Amino acid sequence: MIRLWIHRVKDVMTVSLLFAAVCSLLGVVGVTTLELPVGENVGQWIWLGKSTLFSAACIIITCLLQLVKRDSLKKVMCFFHFSVYVSWSLVLWGSVEAVWGLRQLYGFSASGHSRYALTGSFFNPGPYAGYLAMVLPVCLHLYLRARKERFVRYKIEKVVVAVAGILILCVLPATMSRSAWVAAAVGCGWVAYMHRDKSKWNVLWKRYKRRFILWGVSALFILMLGGAGAFLLKPDSALGRLFLWKITCRAVVSYPSGCDKGFAFAYGEAQEDYFAQGNYAEWEERVAGSPEYVFNEYLSLALAEGVAVCLIVLIVIGTCLWIGAKRGRYGICGAILSLLIFSFSSYPMCFPAFVVAGVFLLLACGIGDVIGKPLVLCVCLVLWAGDSMEKWRQEEDACRKWVYAKMFYSSGAYKVANKSYGELYPALKEKGVFLFEYGHSLHKSGFYNKSNKYLKEACLYSTDPMVLNIIGKNYQELHRYEQAEAFFLRSVHRLPGRIYPYYLLANLYAEPEFYRPDKLKEVANVVLTKEPKVHSTAIEEMRKEIKKIVNKLE
Repeated sequence: MIRLWIHRVKDVMTVSLLFAAVCSLLGVVGVTTLELPVGENVGQWIWLGKSTLFSAACIIITCLLQLVKRDSLKKVMCFFHFSVYVSWSLVLWGSVEAVWGLRQLYGFSASGHSRYALTGSFFNPGPYAGYLAMVLPVCLHLYLRARKERFVRYKIEKVVVAVAGILILCVLPATMSRSAWVAAAVGCGWVAYMHRDKSKWNVLWKRYKRRFILWGVSALFILMLGGAGAFLLKPDSALGRLFLWKITCRAVVSYPSGCDKGFAFAYGEAQEDYFAQGNYAEWEERVAGSPEYVFNEYLSLALAEGVAVCLIVLIVIGTCLWIGAKRGRYGICGAILSLLIFSFSSYPMCFPAFVVAGVFLLLACGIGDVIGKPLVLCVCLVLWAGDSMEKWRQEEDACRKWVYAKMFYSSGAYKVANKSYGELYPALKEKGVFLFEYGHSLHKSGFYNKSNKYLKEACLYSTDPMVLNIIGKNYQELHRYEQAEAFFLRSVHRLPGRIYPYYLLANLYAEPEFYRPDKLKEVANVVLTKEPKVHSTAIEEMRKEIKKIVNKLE
């Protein structure tokens, strides 16, 4: 009796430790670092490193317990029921995120961004909605599976996942993320279809074939109306995505093997070339912007790593889905489908939470049962032996100091800001916003050559035309007018809807040493007549100044 009790305790400890190993890694979604600049997620990478160490310890203890129990070597090495641990971990963290969002909606908790009321643990409602959409099919699968069973354990499971699903459904509509809605609908629809009673379905199909076809056509019509409604809900946003993908495709054509200089450089170059040709629609000029992300993970991967790599990744994902469907892991497959749909019009892979969840979902399709334990141990070894944790800690510390450097920069204390930015540069030299602030601060201090050095580096990480504007102004101050003109023209072509680059060109052409009366009249006319996206006092002041210049010419 005592031996049996000890055996059961060991089994409970084994299950608990394995669940903790998976849950802690997926728990990266709940990590927030409000003291860091908005959008910085280095704190989540640090948590991932720590949780990987914790997970490795749990796995090692589990293996020792299994050896004590004299389990087979296969059972010791393999991560059996890996998909179950992943599913329930996602349900747990999905519930936490849903409650987090509800607290934000009702004012009990602050959001992760001042512009949005609902963000969960994220800084934007879009990725937050995508995470909930990914978890919902898992909840539906567990509910439908438990509904068929009569044991008490399954009844408890049914209640738990039902509550989790309801919480998610209460929050998801409030995110106003159309991509997440579609992703959740596709994932849940697939799960529901796979859980259908095939024998009853065949009988009903034969008996009510015409009725089903009519319902199908009606459903398709409703979906088309829903799609049109979703488009009309935010038309410029939808058109902006289409234009963004169009330009990214042009960049992919230019770099079919991948662009080693990054998305910002390739996209900025492609958008400049497109608008420079002059053959574009009015709405394209209106919706064009300077994006930080592609809002399409497939195009992003193709641009960064090449078309061939993108195809290989898609083949691997398709293979995992096929294996998962064959093994009846419909919830896992539904979550992957939701993530794939959401990735078509968003940027989830920029977040550690989605990277970890995506890898775990693919492993949970089948291969994780075999390589789950060795994989976690190997990742832990690589992270700690490769000094990744130390690099992340340095970056996190630099981001905290960056907040204070921003205060000096914003208040106009550029001398102090320059010193702070210079100290932080080694750790933050791959962040476009940081490089722009450093370059602009140096520009304000009169260090024009040094400013251009960092601003040109910023061009590799930012598509913001203001980087080009400041570079041009630096060259103008250095009396290198041809180079200044080239950068101002690049800014015009990158975003032709902006008035400020034309204003800078007008001032450049008015320089006595670079006087160009014909060009001056042309750009001055644009400044005075072009309709801005948003009227502001700054535009009115620019127009007053240009009118004075034009009057002097007359």
